Amino acid sequence: MIVLGIETSCDETGAAIYHAERGLLGHRLHSQIKIHAEYGGVVPELASRDHIRKLIPLIRQACADAGIDTSKLTGIAYTSGPGLIGALLAGASVARSLAWSLKIPAVGVHHMEGHLLAPLLEPNPPVFPFLALLVSGGHTQLVHVEAIGRYEILGESVDDAAGEAFDKTAKMLELGYPGGPRIAELASQGDAHRFNFPRPMTDRPGLDFSFSGLKTHTIVTLQSTQRTAQDRADVAAGFQEAVVDTLLIKTRRALQQTGLQRLVVAGGVSANQLMREKLKIMTSKEGCQIYFPRLEFCGDNGAMIAYAGCQRLMAGQLEPMEISARPRWPLAELAPPG
Repeated sequence: MIVLGIETSCDETGAAIYHAERGLLGHRLHSQIKIHAEYGGVVPELASRDHIRKLIPLIRQACADAGIDTSKLTGIAYTSGPGLIGALLAGASVARSLAWSLKIPAVGVHHMEGHLLAPLLEPNPPVFPFLALLVSGGHTQLVHVEAIGRYEILGESVDDAAGEAFDKTAKMLELGYPGGPRIAELASQGDAHRFNFPRPMTDRPGLDFSFSGLKTHTIVTLQSTQRTAQDRADVAAGFQEAVVDTLLIKTRRALQQTGLQRLVVAGGVSANQLMREKLKIMTSKEGCQIYFPRLEFCGDNGAMIAYAGCQRLMAGQLEPMEISARPRWPLAELAPPG
């Protein structure tokens, strides 16, 4: 099976070709960061329009990289949700129209399932079952993964996601958009121990997260300083360390409670180097294996959608030929393929 994957959930347009036997054949990605940076965040209408402009050329480029034309495709996968409704509809419309014209099946993919399965694109993929830590701009979840489509949410953020907290803190520090990479860069020049930052909800049982209070603590701390370059770097370092430690403490607790020996870390924030280093040390002490997607597949991309869609299509999943977009779509509602 040869599957085209289309990703348009937010501010990145992705297209990829995945072969069931030969693996990933080609992928292309267009980022809208420059478009949204001057507004300090994603503008949904601008995102939708740019997806429409870029998607067809990207599909052509991905096919050229794979050495095929669209007539060779046997399936299409597209991000059906969650995400921005206009952006989702842009990708879903192209995917369904192309599938109809080629008389091949198309399947809507859950965006977070794509992230969760992204490490399976690597040469040494994890085997089921495993614990997944999904950390992105819109989600922070700990998931017990038995198989594709068999997910149990063990814990999640009760307010802001970790990536959202990074973006909002970056605004406080006047770093611009996107926040995660810019905070990490500034934090590398700061002292993470100068200020006392809390590790929210780690002093109570359970696996849920909360980052809203940490965000409030950050702005109060920043206001207590002269806001010099060093003050801002120290606040960034303290904030980043607190987020990473919170994720680490909860993830260790989930591994111990479930007895799972494999940890998958995925989503945009999984590119954070401090988090990667600390989680590697923790899993080594716990006797567990840890898996990350390559850096280019940490953020939104078409490759993860093509892979997830291919697995579902090969398992016999069929959907009616209608445009499907779900801006809100809990991962727990997903069913196994077939």
